[in-house]
Amino acid sequence: MRRLGYTEDVPTSTIVILDFGSQYTQLIARRIREFNVFSVVLPCTVGLDQVRALAPAGIILSGGPSSVYDADAPAADTEVLELNIPVLGICYGLQFMVHHLGGTVESAARREYGHAQVEIVRETKLFRGLEGELDVWMSHGDEAKILPEGFVLTAQTPNALAGIANEERRMWAVQFHPEVAHTRQGTELLKNFALDICAAEPNWTPEHFIQATIERVRAQVGETGHAICGLSGGVDSSVAAVLVARAIGNRLTCIFVNNGVLRKNEFAKVQRTMRESLGLTVVAVDAGERFLAKLSGITDPEQKRKVIGNEFIAVFDDEARAIFEAEKSAGEEIAWLVQGTLYPDVIESSSVHGPSHTIKSHHNVGGLPADMKLKLIEPLRDLFKDEVRRIGRDLGMPAEIIERQPFPGPGLAVRILGEVTAERVAMLQEADAIVVEEIKAAGLYSRVWQSFAVLLPVKSVGVMGDQRTYANACAIRAVESEDGMTADWAALPEAVLRRISSRIVGEVRGINRVVYDITSKPPGTIEWE
Repeated sequence: MRRLGYTEDVPTSTIVILDFGSQYTQLIARRIREFNVFSVVLPCTVGLDQVRALAPAGIILSGGPSSVYDADAPAADTEVLELNIPVLGICYGLQFMVHHLGGTVESAARREYGHAQVEIVRETKLFRGLEGELDVWMSHGDEAKILPEGFVLTAQTPNALAGIANEERRMWAVQFHPEVAHTRQGTELLKNFALDICAAEPNWTPEHFIQATIERVRAQVGETGHAICGLSGGVDSSVAAVLVARAIGNRLTCIFVNNGVLRKNEFAKVQRTMRESLGLTVVAVDAGERFLAKLSGITDPEQKRKVIGNEFIAVFDDEARAIFEAEKSAGEEIAWLVQGTLYPDVIESSSVHGPSHTIKSHHNVGGLPADMKLKLIEPLRDLFKDEVRRIGRDLGMPAEIIERQPFPGPGLAVRILGEVTAERVAMLQEADAIVVEEIKAAGLYSRVWQSFAVLLPVKSVGVMGDQRTYANACAIRAVESEDGMTADWAALPEAVLRRISSRIVGEVRGINRVVYDITSKPPGTIEWE
């Protein structure tokens, strides 16, 4: 199945990021794009010709979980260090550079993980304008012991080196992670590399993306081609649908499936919004009972995702075939499938861009039936959530869609720990609606990344109306994040938490206890399953 993404049209100034397996690799790309500079992530094993074809203004070597001296350590073509293009190594990238240029890397006597203080000991272009001491985020168990010829130490911690450079060869490297929010001046450091050292032009904007995407989709689909879109009602699939509709008009048909684990009244709300506000052609399928029957007795979270993903494909396939037949009768034929897949979906699902560790599966990444014979359009595949929202705003889409918090493809099924039943879905729908109502009433909805309720598989004793109760516990989850790759729990006002708890216990039959989740990502994930 052919995939249509936007990396086929690359702006003149591009920063190529070679992925050695770090969970933070996508954050590097996101930071570079904040400067309106296009960045693309490639697996570290990519051929040198593919790197050259992008005519990069600079190359960044990402971090990674391996040791460079391991037999199976991920390795890029060392010729990338000989292209006379500025290179920045980050963490493992520094060690790769040292190891392959004649230096020595060894296991560190003391592993550095978490916050650290770095002293700049030598002025370089990379550190221009930064303070003498940096508050950074470290995550490494190895360290460079002997530097390659021509390299100098530029920064250090009390335990080990933290920065090196060979400015004559246009190479810089840091042992810490400038891409994460915990490194306070990391953005300035990356800006120095992208704009000053690489002289990349800041010409990648939402306007450029929208126009390029519309033109490309129109050219690919042609004058008579038709497409279908799996619509969820969330910002991702909605923006993808609007982009494609701008390109081919009413030759796009959207299919919206009620999988039985949507939020309260969502099936009706989404249909109304998509048709009335966005002018999309929507075929709505109420398959709730069908999904819940398949979920009966299943408690494993990955199994839930697979069941919902497989059943969605089956339902979608049934509806798509019906649309195919109608189009054939009219002398037309559908050949394209639109999905709202994002970068975080890809990186958390599989090692698409390198040896990154899989965290969990995503139902909209892969797994489509081969016999559908559709070519795939994923216009947002290399975008982050905040970038998608920017695109949506520039498309003039309503705020109620653009500001909608992320909602998992498997819906409430992964917020119901244990078995998913109609009764438990109804219970969580009511609790979740209260959370959303109170967060919005407090003016916090657009300030937190996600806020929702989780139904726990435990019961506890309570007292209501002078009577003993033995009912379910509910957890509240609210996090702050920029892109969903990392997140901190949100310190919601006590009054808001008090109202949420009071309302849930008082209004939702079957819940008598509410707790608040104060776990960040990492080590936890945003969703509980």
